[in-house]
Amino acid sequence: RVEAFRDAASAMEQEKEILLEMIHNIQNSQDMRHISEGEREELNLTANRLMGRTLTVESLLHATKMIDEIVNKLLDDLEDSKIRLMSLYGACTSDVPAGPIDQKFQSVVIGCAIEDQKKIKRRLETLLRNLENSEKSITLLEHQKSSVRQSCNSKQD
Repeated sequence: RVEAFRDAASAMEQEKEILLEMIHNIQNSQDMRHISEGEREELNLTANRLMGRTLTVESLLHATKMIDEIVNKLLDDLEDSKIRLMSLYGACTSDVPAGPIDQKFQSVVIGCAIEDQKKIKRRLETLLRNLENSEKSITLLEHQKSSVRQSCNSKQD
């Protein structure tokens, strides 16, 4: 599955390059000289919009990679990972965050399309919610463990 994923990513990168080249060729084609000024302006606006949308995919992939790096380190250092995820989330919200903001991540997210920004924010919300639920479960298990120990110690006395 990993190899298939890598192949798909490579194919998408090639497709992106082909799309950008096609858009560029249309903008610079001889046919553009034979249409009215208004049509030419409209085509250029559309081409620029499509080119910008195509380039935002790279920002989305970069933002996703940054999140994935933190998630991969989650088990090694739960508290640090939580703080880092919160700083990424702070970079995605218009509210005043409780903690620091990851400026680098914020600049990457700003380069993403609006719908991609929303997806990134939702993913971070889900990760933080799952992390919070995991912490509650761990605390509950630790409490149960200590209660069982106390109960066992009381019975031995």
